[in-house]
Formats: sequence, structure tokens, C-alpha cells
Amino acid sequence: MSEEAIIKADEASGEEPFDAPVRRNAGEPSSDEDVDALIVNLDVYEGPLHVLLELARVQKVDLRKISMIKLVDQYIEFIAAARARSLELAADYLVMASWLTYLKSKILIPTVDDGTGEPTADEMAARLAFQLQRLEAMRKASDALFAMPQLGLQVFPRGLPEGVRVLKTPLWQADLFELLNAYARQRVAAVDRTYKIDPPKVFSIEDARARIERMLGAIPEWTDLTKVSPPKDVDAPAASVVASSFNAALEFAKNGALEIRQLGHFEPIYVRRRRDAPKAAATMTTDEKTEALE
Repeated sequence: MSEEAIIKADEASGEEPFDAPVRRNAGEPSSDEDVDALIVNLDVYEGPLHVLLELARVQKVDLRKISMIKLVDQYIEFIAAARARSLELAADYLVMASWLTYLKSKILIPTVDDGTGEPTADEMAARLAFQLQRLEAMRKASDALFAMPQLGLQVFPRGLPEGVRVLKTPLWQADLFELLNAYARQRVAAVDRTYKIDPPKVFSIEDARARIERMLGAIPEWTDLTKVSPPKDVDAPAASVVASSFNAALEFAKNGALEIRQLGHFEPIYVRRRRDAPKAAATMTTDEKTEALE
């Protein structure tokens, strides 16, 4: 009789079906176990290899009674079957088997404390078990990611996607001191204050006139006004320096001490000392000349 006929006969008789254990060969996983798990069948243990390592760590399985020959033979059979599926899987279990062999060698060989700080067999077993747990967690996370709906397979983007609007609601958390501090800052900011305007930095006309007066003897020929202006390291804007120098040059030209010439619009302004200028007029300012005429 087939398995389905036996189940139907049990249901018709009203008796619960007998769930007998099914024996499986070494290296063959059960239906509810991972198909990528290496199932070993040794004298003192039968099950996945990573569980064997965990039991060895908690000392429930004596590694000294495990046959390395059987373990290697079963590992070779598993690798031959898993090579077609995943080479990384075979490499992982190769590391497990090599570590298990190394742990057994550490147990069989007497430990000698040489002061090098080499980890013991229990410590190495704990580290290996932790690495296996991390590997299993990463595999489960990878399977969970691939089990999610994939863009272009299960879900598809819209032709005209809409922007996602995010509404933020602030949640204020403050104690009494912070509230009083904020209130005090607002009250202090509301107090009337005297607005004080800092005077701008300018190059005064008096300084420009004094500089041109000192340079009258050095400009017998036509010279660009910018060369007569103070150097760039003066603590004043360049526009103020040019304007003050031009104003002072106009005053000297009005007094008859300078000649000013410009060849065209927006062209450089040239100045030179007037050769027949009177000495008194060369040193008099506009206000002094006006007072002298009166």
C-alpha cells in the first residue's frame, strides 16, 4: 500500500497516525533542516556539524572519542554533493572540519604553559561557535532580503511617481530651569538698546592733500593719479582712497598748483605740477585762498 492509502485508512478507522522516526543516511539532511547543513554520523554523535561544535564547547560531547577518519570521509561526500551548488559553502565547512580537527589535537596533546598567551581549546571552540552563529545569522538575513518583493519582479514603479510628504511634529521636552532660561532670553532681547553705528573707515581729504603736497616736486611730467595715491596697505577702502585723492587733486588744480588731463571717458586721469604755479598758491587750500581773497 502507498503512504496516502495508509493515511486514509488510519483516518477512516479514527486512530491517530503513528509518527515513527525515519532513519536517514549520514550526510543526508532531514526535511525540516537546512539542505546546506553537513550532517555527520559518528560513534558518539549524529547531527549537524555546527551543533557538534557547540556541544563540544559545553563539554557534552567528548572530542577524543570522535573518529577523524569517519568525519573526513563524510565531509568529502558532502563536498562532492555541495560543490555544484555553492563553492563558498564547501569552504565554510572545510574551515569547520579543520577547526574540529585542531581542537581534538589540542585536547589530546598536553597543554604546556609557555607564556605566549595561546588560547586554550575551550576558548577556540567558543570562538568558532560564535563565528558559526554569525555565519548562520548572515545567511538568514540574506535569505530574508531575497524573500522580500524585488523591484521589477514582484513590484513595479509607477510611470509618474509622487513625492513622499514627511510631516514632522516637534515634541518639546524641557524642565522648569530651561523654560525660565528661555523666557529670560526673550525678555532681555526685548529691552530697548541704544543703536550705535560704527563710523566707516575712510581716507580723509586732508591726508590725501598732504600726500599730494609732499609729492608736488616728484611729478613734473604727466603721471597717473593712482600712482600718486597712497599704497594699498592703507586701512581704508580703495574707493575712498581714489575719491579723496581726486578731490585733493581738484583743489590743487583750482589753486593753480596742478594740471589735470583725461583723454576720454573712463580713461585714466593724469596730473602734473604746474610749472608757472605761484608758490603761495601751491601751498594754500581752498578755504585759505577764499579767506585771502576776502
